[in-house]
Amino acid sequence: MFNAVNGLGGGGQFDPVVANNSNVALYSIFSVVGFFAGTIVNRLGIKWSLSFGGFGYFIYIASYLSYNHNTNAGFVIFAGALLGVCAGLLCVAQGAIMMSFPPEGSKGKYISWFWTIFNLGGVIGSLVPLGQNINSSAGSVNDGTYIGFMILTFIGAALAWCLVDARPIQRADGSHVIIMNYPTWQSEIIGLWEVLISDSYIVLLFPLFFASNWFYTYQFNNVNLARFNIRMRALNNTLYWISQIFGAYIFGGYVFQKDYTRAETTDTNYVKMDWTTGGYVGPMFLYMFYGFFDAQIRRCGTLLAKPRDAYVVTAAWQTSVYWYIGTLSNNSRKLANFAGFYKGIQSAGAAIIYRIDALGAPYMNEFASCWTLLAGSLLIAAPVIVLRIKDTVPLEEDLKFSEETIEDVKGLRMDTELVRE
Repeated sequence: MFNAVNGLGGGGQFDPVVANNSNVALYSIFSVVGFFAGTIVNRLGIKWSLSFGGFGYFIYIASYLSYNHNTNAGFVIFAGALLGVCAGLLCVAQGAIMMSFPPEGSKGKYISWFWTIFNLGGVIGSLVPLGQNINSSAGSVNDGTYIGFMILTFIGAALAWCLVDARPIQRADGSHVIIMNYPTWQSEIIGLWEVLISDSYIVLLFPLFFASNWFYTYQFNNVNLARFNIRMRALNNTLYWISQIFGAYIFGGYVFQKDYTRAETTDTNYVKMDWTTGGYVGPMFLYMFYGFFDAQIRRCGTLLAKPRDAYVVTAAWQTSVYWYIGTLSNNSRKLANFAGFYKGIQSAGAAIIYRIDALGAPYMNEFASCWTLLAGSLLIAAPVIVLRIKDTVPLEEDLKFSEETIEDVKGLRMDTELVRE
């Protein structure tokens, strides 16, 4: 739902400044909380972290509903800051589930399922403003759109209580998730620094993390918001998230973009496109392929048979990042910290680019910065991808960062290996 709101550009408002400032607050807080969220999630557990996280999204969307009536920018910015705390816990808990619950050989499949479901939420969420604004050519969405989002996010937060924490999870082969028995705040804070010391190579992935949300601001605000009215933005948004799903499996695409500037699109005489406007098809497909490309780069790393083969696919990004992190360990405690590093540093990048956009940077400058970060971070991450990622992690290695023994977590496959020995 958050993706659907932001995909409209400017949080569904006519002027993106308030939404940009809210997102700066959101990602600034997220960058700090997210970095340490692995410690908090390990202590609180999955259900508490996900439910509290979902509550923040409800308040965030409610602030835009309030803004429609009283233009209270302070509440929108506060809601963004609160969501920074909540989203930090939710995203790290989700990352820990996705990377530590599945068997080692199925992580790519689980990441693929997550990305499909994740973007399905964006599709459903985008259909709400499309239906609500189908006959509107206004610059912002109506109250019904935000109310629909609020209902969906509240249901999502409540459904988190239907999940179970990591301790009782048993995989099909009989093995269990590797966890820390009876964690305390002290043990998890110390554990965070132990991870940074023992796995210091992770810092080479930090630029990769930093770049992973940078390009959204350009796509949402500088393309969708700048060029289209509200119903066309809603249609584009729906097609964008659908393209993310299909783009996970299909590669290719070509679009043409006509030059335009920030000065032109912010001029009061500038007429934004609608589907009744001539020449809207090309820019609409451009926005679709942004979603298509984003899904390509997130998914293609999970299709590869061997970890090192993923390096040749230079387009592989967020799903590949999750996959890279997941191959470094099977220990849920360590992976929660890795996910925290990822989401925290990712959010720092997002906070910076939203602020740059709020200050009115030229579109071409933001476009160029996207490509510079993407290309440069791949070079820095190459040593980890080539040298550190293996086909499997020994169980003894995974157990070093927990208090469990082989007897506590072994499954049928481990029993078979012992018999052969």
